[in-house]
Amino acid sequence: MPPRKKKPADQAELFTASTTKEIQAILWKAADKLRGSMDANQYKEFVLGLIFLKYVSDAFEERREQLAKELAEEGIAEDRLEEFLEDQDEYTGHHVFWVPESARWSSISANAKTGNVGEVLDQAMDAIMKANPSLTGVLPKIFNKDNVDKKRLAELVDLITDARFGGSDDKPAQDVLGEVYEYFLGNFARAEGKRGGEFYTPSSVVRLLVEVLEPYEGRVYDPACGSGGMFVQAAKFIEAHRGRLHKSDISVYGQELNERTWRLAKMNLAIHGIDGNLAARWGDTFADDKHPDLKADYVMANPPFNIKDWARNESDARWKYGVPPRGNANYAWLQHMISKLGERGTAGVVLANGSMSSQQSGEGEIRQALVDGDMVACMVALPAQLFRTTAIPACLWFLAKDKSPGGVKGQKAAAADRRGEILFIDARDMGEMVDRTERVLTEADLKKIAGTYHAWRGTTSAKDAGEPYADVPGFCASADLKTVQEHGYVLTPGRYVGAAETEEEDAEAVAEKISRLTGELYELFDKSDALGKTVRTQLGRIGA
Repeated sequence: MPPRKKKPADQAELFTASTTKEIQAILWKAADKLRGSMDANQYKEFVLGLIFLKYVSDAFEERREQLAKELAEEGIAEDRLEEFLEDQDEYTGHHVFWVPESARWSSISANAKTGNVGEVLDQAMDAIMKANPSLTGVLPKIFNKDNVDKKRLAELVDLITDARFGGSDDKPAQDVLGEVYEYFLGNFARAEGKRGGEFYTPSSVVRLLVEVLEPYEGRVYDPACGSGGMFVQAAKFIEAHRGRLHKSDISVYGQELNERTWRLAKMNLAIHGIDGNLAARWGDTFADDKHPDLKADYVMANPPFNIKDWARNESDARWKYGVPPRGNANYAWLQHMISKLGERGTAGVVLANGSMSSQQSGEGEIRQALVDGDMVACMVALPAQLFRTTAIPACLWFLAKDKSPGGVKGQKAAAADRRGEILFIDARDMGEMVDRTERVLTEADLKKIAGTYHAWRGTTSAKDAGEPYADVPGFCASADLKTVQEHGYVLTPGRYVGAAETEEEDAEAVAEKISRLTGELYELFDKSDALGKTVRTQLGRIGA
């Protein structure tokens, strides 16, 4: 008997991988070999497109197996089984994409080493898009290009084929694939640096927005949706608190300017089983609003900071609080989101720190109008280095159309009446460094910030926790509009929360410390003088 062919190292590792994190790391290492001369954006589409293809095929096969069991229980004759198993409605009716036979992973894997793997993959992408109108123009057909190493591509197909996506984490394959997709998105954002911020928001920041807004049900909107991370985290929030996500829980609406990023978002939502309306095409939110009549319950966004070149129209109806300056779109984003809020709508927005205090080009007047209009609910100053893609310090704006006791969507019990008040939270000292350049907010940080907001607002989750709100020096403070007016409508939390309390030292202890330090300083001066004389003496000898 001939010896069995030894599997490549990556493939052997994948067989022994027992956790999702191990699978992620091995696949990333293997996929990185394909980079070669490929453009970074193309490479990102390339790898994520491949993962998406595996996902739709796995979901299809899972439904096929389930359908076969149902048919067997119904007593369908064996000679008619294939007819029912190939009924497209039996899949699309269960929110599963129809995958033509040539595009199924078993077929792709069987043909991966025939030398035309790139052509096989492009044809599979094309077949899936033709069979599923919602994916038209979404999937990448870039696998058969000259700059793609076909040998390594075939190896990657083998790796994905062999990956035990069910793993021993006891997670469904769909969940594991979804996590792999998110992991790759994060890694691509880090690799691309500043440009990575166009499609990816750090997960701890997204989680904070979601934990504060609590989007249990209703319409969720992101006008600068990137790769769709806000929507994915909203779905995870519902699953974490209610056990599972029902299709009727939230309706997702989004818009993205960049074509390639729009495709990533469409794939990301599909791979997480989220039905989303990201419009039929990508487009500029200011010049071509894809959801003009939308009134959302929750708006979550991380728009690009400080855009100078944007589609400004002075007569736009969205500028209710003032016309944003031509050289900065921060207040255009804020007012666009306010225009999308329903009666009790709330919004969470990531913006540059300058938005809290800028007085340039009428921004101070717009901020004053927002405060006087009682639109601002909470301001959070974030720690540095949360965003690997930008060094610009960031903050969170939380906006609310209704801060009255009945203003919390989905809550029957009365909330706190916060009309005429703003909560300020200074979180600049929070988070922990995960490496030399990146900080993340910990679970404890997220709980503290979100818990503080809910205690202040009097939401059900805060009442369940039984913790009433109280100002904490150095961390949080609730200020009335008169106080904000006295500060010139500057919304920087540090102005309101004050300094953290410290134990007071008595005057005698302080005096003793000053005396001791002064004595030590004089001793150092004496040593310095002595050393100077020694150096001069030695230099004199050399000169002699």
